[in-house]
Amino acid sequence: MNDIAGTEVNTSSTDSVKRTGWSSPGIEAILRPRSVAILGMSSRSGSAGQVVLNNLVVGGYSGEIYLGGRSGGEIAGRKVSSTAAELPPGIDLAIIMVPAEGLKEAVQQCIDRGIRSAVSFASGFAELGEQGRQQQQEIAAMARQGRLALLGPNTIGYFNFVDSFHVMMVDLKAAPALAADSGPALAVVAQSGGIGAHICGSLQSRAVPITYMMTTGNEALLNVGDMISFLADDERTAVIAVYAEQIVSPQQFLEAARKARAQGKRVVLLHPGRSEKGQAAASSHTGALATNHGAMDLIAQQAGVAVVQTLEELIDLGQLLLHFPDPGPGGLGILTGSGALCVLTQDYIAALEMDIPALSDRSVSRLRSVLPEYLTPRNPLDVGTLIGWKPELVGTAAQEILSDPSIGNLLVSLPMADPAMSIAWMEAYLPAYRASRKPAIYVIHCEDRPLAAQLVKLVQENRVILMRSHERALRALARFSALGETWRTLSDSSEPEPFAALPQFGGVGPVPEWLGKRTLAAMGIKVPNGALATTPDEAARIANRVGFPVVLKAQAAELAHKSEAGGVILNIADEAQLREAWVTLHRNVMRAKPGLLLEGVLIETMCKGGVELLVGATRDPNWGPILMVGLGGIWVEALGDVRLLQPNLPPSDIVRQLGKLKASRLLAGFRGSNGVDVAAVADVVSRIGRLMLTQPSVKEVDINPLIAYPPGCGVIALDALIVTR
Repeated sequence: MNDIAGTEVNTSSTDSVKRTGWSSPGIEAILRPRSVAILGMSSRSGSAGQVVLNNLVVGGYSGEIYLGGRSGGEIAGRKVSSTAAELPPGIDLAIIMVPAEGLKEAVQQCIDRGIRSAVSFASGFAELGEQGRQQQQEIAAMARQGRLALLGPNTIGYFNFVDSFHVMMVDLKAAPALAADSGPALAVVAQSGGIGAHICGSLQSRAVPITYMMTTGNEALLNVGDMISFLADDERTAVIAVYAEQIVSPQQFLEAARKARAQGKRVVLLHPGRSEKGQAAASSHTGALATNHGAMDLIAQQAGVAVVQTLEELIDLGQLLLHFPDPGPGGLGILTGSGALCVLTQDYIAALEMDIPALSDRSVSRLRSVLPEYLTPRNPLDVGTLIGWKPELVGTAAQEILSDPSIGNLLVSLPMADPAMSIAWMEAYLPAYRASRKPAIYVIHCEDRPLAAQLVKLVQENRVILMRSHERALRALARFSALGETWRTLSDSSEPEPFAALPQFGGVGPVPEWLGKRTLAAMGIKVPNGALATTPDEAARIANRVGFPVVLKAQAAELAHKSEAGGVILNIADEAQLREAWVTLHRNVMRAKPGLLLEGVLIETMCKGGVELLVGATRDPNWGPILMVGLGGIWVEALGDVRLLQPNLPPSDIVRQLGKLKASRLLAGFRGSNGVDVAAVADVVSRIGRLMLTQPSVKEVDINPLIAYPPGCGVIALDALIVTR
């Protein structure tokens, strides 16, 4: 390798900054540099800079290496430049080893020498508070202006397993480059170095091929979205596993995720900070229930991202998607040698919202022909101890279950046996596994006991998805199945048309109920018959027109909680009661809200009772609109039984989501009740979603209650809150 006095590096143009992220040449320079400069070198033996240098040399890096440090001199036979001006222009990558207080100067030196990219390990920025955050922003602005692709600070480094190139501050053995025939591989992108290493190590222990392991740290400039966009273009990467504690640019992230999906890549995301979706809210139900994390979850799924809840799911689903990128329809088939495990599985599945369908008559008949009378051909299928002397039954049963049209994926869950028996079972299973395109996981119990080397080799050669935990495999397949349902919905969605002739809101903030209901009516959502009155005589005329009994509701944009102010009076039977109620209502509001000027009083016909539901929507400032549906009235606060939905779900999928409410039995009919018109409820939810997608001025919608009547009788919105921005 040449030292600093060698041939000058071939200069290339610096990469440009796009509005939503960096073009790939900047990241290419980080991952596959033709030349590297290590800045902040120390002559002290074992220093971090020398560790990084040693890793490059031991790893067989064949590009130019330059060293820079204030003391100058020589390290390991290489010249150390004392000033950045001595470095040649156009170096691909600068590995900056200076502490936080020296990073700004080092970044400027990189820019001055036309260096294309840099990585900083330094801590002491945004993770320490506002002052550190401001310093980090200044450095980011400098790098952006100077067209320097900056990774970090506060990163632990990264691995390029394709070319066997890595930048880390700990001594590492040289790793062989990823084999050309390894097949589709997985990349890891993590804001946390420790988590990134855990994900990568866990997958490698399963012989899952890895292309890159990137830790992005504080993401002063380059972020998770940039990495996804780059990896979407990488021909060796098929799945991108992401751990992100904060997504700094949601729209860029979504754009990158859609790009990856369009190019056949799968993105799996773990984003900590999940909160209970069904928590009660005192004021604006939808705004409080639909937290930022809930919005992220839904909108990311809408962009084709597989959102998971645990590290185990991130690892397991990443491996599944590598082998089976397109989850298909159908329920779960289970083959095991334990009757007790069949019982336990039913309990596990109840919480996972996954179906274990009955086998078809054909499958039952074929299984009955190979099973003894004491074993019942059903799903889950318990083959008992019979496989101890008939190991071929594992393959026969797996083949029959996988061929059943109601089965979408298979879990084979068998005990730990002696090596010979375990290998016999695996060899029996492999023909069925290879012949089917349906996802399958093979579990061997006793996860703390190592497997025989010959069995491990057999698994790796045939790319079997092997796990050691029955419960973990169930969770992975449940998430996988739900993902398939979501993705099939995405393929059917289209951009909605705006509603015609909606009322003009004017102003910003809450819209009075009368105008909100006029908006709902223009959208095709039924509201009570009525109108706004400004005098008692006008109220009487409206009441006589719509028919008694009626309800009076005080109207003002500032009066979101009318009942608490005494601004709602029900069951007015005649005109005399109406005139008396008019006076009472105004007196109540004046006492509760002195000085409030009412726009009028909404006079509406009283509607008969039904099941009270809540339909709402909120627009997250970062992620966009999401919907919510569940039990309404006081029950939303008491039970929090709601489902959060994407705004573009078709009514048929909304109906399926309604079936996942805890109160779904009430909607379907319970103890003699007729149930409700679920199709009409879904239609209202769909129309609210269309409003949110086509009217960006609408910040929030809250219909509570939406009264649902028996099938065929429709629904009616008794109250409506619309908030504009």
